[in-house]
Amino acid sequence: MTQTFTCDEILRYAYNELNETENKLVEDAMMYDDELLEFYLECVDMKMALNQVQMQPSVKSVQRILAYSDNYSRVY
Repeated sequence: MTQTFTCDEILRYAYNELNETENKLVEDAMMYDDELLEFYLECVDMKMALNQVQMQPSVKSVQRILAYSDNYSRVY
């Protein structure tokens, strides 16, 4: 019987969220399905890229929060 996998299952594999049995099934499937392996490799690349993203609030946002906080503390 041929097992098919969804994108969600491959993503879960990339994030190490499958159990041992599921891991083995996905790994076996990727050995014989080039498209599945390519999708997995793209997911790993995207995961690595997302891990490198550093986000910071804009100066304007920080100023608004501080102004709100300053006004709030004066009321109480």
